[in-house]
Amino acid sequence: MSSRRPPWLLQRRFITTNTHTKPTSNPTHNPKWCVKQVSKSNFSETLENIKDQILKSDYIAVSLKKTGSHSAPWHRTLPIDTAQTAYLKAKYAAERFQLFQFAVCPFSIRDSKLIAYPYNFHLFPRDGLKLGMPCYSFMCQSSYLTSMANEGFDFNACINDGISYLSRAQELIARNRRGNPVISNLEQSSSPHSVADSLFLGRIQSRVKSWLKACKESKTGSEDALIRSLRKLMVGSEEYGSRPCLRIDVCSERHVQLALEVLKEFADDVVPMVIRAKGGGIQAVQVVLTSSKEDKDIFEEQQCKEEDQNKLVRGFREVIDLISASQKPLVAQNSLNDFTIIHSKFLGPLPPSMDEFRTSLHLAVPHVLDISHLMDEISPLKKLNSVSAATSYMKRRFFAPIDAEIPQKVEADESKSHGYDVLRISQLFAKICSVLKISSETDKHSSSALKGYANIFNPYSASSDNHMEEDVRLSTDHPQKISTENIVFVWGFTLGTSAKMLRNQLLTSSEVLSDEFDVRILDKSCAVIAFSKPDSSTKFLEAMESGGNNCDSLSNLISEGLRAADYETYKRVCSLGLWEVKLADSLDKALETDFDGHTEDSQKESTEVYWRNSDLINLDEL
Repeated sequence: MSSRRPPWLLQRRFITTNTHTKPTSNPTHNPKWCVKQVSKSNFSETLENIKDQILKSDYIAVSLKKTGSHSAPWHRTLPIDTAQTAYLKAKYAAERFQLFQFAVCPFSIRDSKLIAYPYNFHLFPRDGLKLGMPCYSFMCQSSYLTSMANEGFDFNACINDGISYLSRAQELIARNRRGNPVISNLEQSSSPHSVADSLFLGRIQSRVKSWLKACKESKTGSEDALIRSLRKLMVGSEEYGSRPCLRIDVCSERHVQLALEVLKEFADDVVPMVIRAKGGGIQAVQVVLTSSKEDKDIFEEQQCKEEDQNKLVRGFREVIDLISASQKPLVAQNSLNDFTIIHSKFLGPLPPSMDEFRTSLHLAVPHVLDISHLMDEISPLKKLNSVSAATSYMKRRFFAPIDAEIPQKVEADESKSHGYDVLRISQLFAKICSVLKISSETDKHSSSALKGYANIFNPYSASSDNHMEEDVRLSTDHPQKISTENIVFVWGFTLGTSAKMLRNQLLTSSEVLSDEFDVRILDKSCAVIAFSKPDSSTKFLEAMESGGNNCDSLSNLISEGLRAADYETYKRVCSLGLWEVKLADSLDKALETDFDGHTEDSQKESTEVYWRNSDLINLDEL
């Protein structure tokens, strides 16, 4: 993927909007935009509408409103973070904070028109089935709650009428406690078949036909019991209650969709169900054979009753499952933070590494497009970290009119000013595709143009294949990559010391630092040094470890408390979960902890209150 700016990226652009809703007087939002607000009371009726719109759309934009993000400046993803350390930071935030709003916008782009269906779902986790699980406890940042209150967010309505949910992993636990099977409610795939798909379809079709033939022959009674048992064993026949059934193992949601497509041919005789794995994903499709139309009607009636109960269990995750089954590309801003919390709340516990996270998420959501990385093609020298900043930049610099249409009607009491970011993301994506001349029509998401931007979860990376890369950047205005072997963390300097002052102190303190190097302050307690030569970092660390021998200036700095550590120590900070407010305190603990151990502070209970300087409060089972 090239980072060169095309010569035609020159002119200013604008957007016009055409909707069926009346304008409002709110100056902070487009006056003709309305987002449907969804809570527990209107969730069921909304579910049917959004189901059709997801299937018909080309893309789905998502935007989340959480109870917090990070409790210290260095907890944010920084340019010096590798893919793994960035993931561990996002994982830590996702496991601490809670979702209060989840905005979803299925949309399509036709020529210069954006057709969007925005929804904003109000969520609140609770044990609605009274099963005694899970025990919800989460953290809140007062600054986030204040911002939501200023926007008119109704916390009482959220708690009383917010939509509950269970992740796939939690649902499996709940079903085991209730003793109910998992009944299939997945849609058939509408995307074209690949060669691998065709081979899978043929194999499953042949197997189902052989199984049905064996079941019918076993009813004739012409074979003895041993032969019938051997035949059942060979075709893999089992029993579901008193009915024969066949298990089809799958390894992705795509395989599930293809299996359902095959089974449609045998719809008069069989009923498909899905079996979920312990981790929450789909493990197999179970095909149940009914003996007659009456028997099938009875079984499907039971299935409908169980499905109604299942919807109570899943709650908002019904929407997540619809999105996952559609296999449509998801468009977001800051995808790492958003999709770690989506995985944590709706799929299952987050795995320990970025590699495992990407693999797990890909099974449910194969295409994730982050508009931040698309913006890097347009503005490679300026990192635009918010949707509003990117929109303003595009409006000032480029011209390409987009007509936005929102066909759905929204009642007056449903048009509150929540969830507008999901429309801004949809709009911005359409503008970027237009400027970069990337085709965004149906089924074009598999083209190489958009594939180059898909599934990039490190905010400071430009490639989806760099999850093992160890080169980082010193800052957003420092585009040159630096090896982590050339980076050293220093702390223990005087409070209030600037990067320039610290650089001058270090430059005059040791001959080791005569080579070119740069300094950046990470927080009030810690700075990072980037050396231009690989061996310079090693020599500096050796000089620090020796106490600054033969250099009085460096010895004085060390005696005053100056300490240093390599990048591996920073990695250990993140992997051990040493999330202190000051990075210096975390580095001190990492140096005092062996490679396999954890400090006592890293194993705090989830219900502990974190006050410190991070304005955090605890909500324990509201």
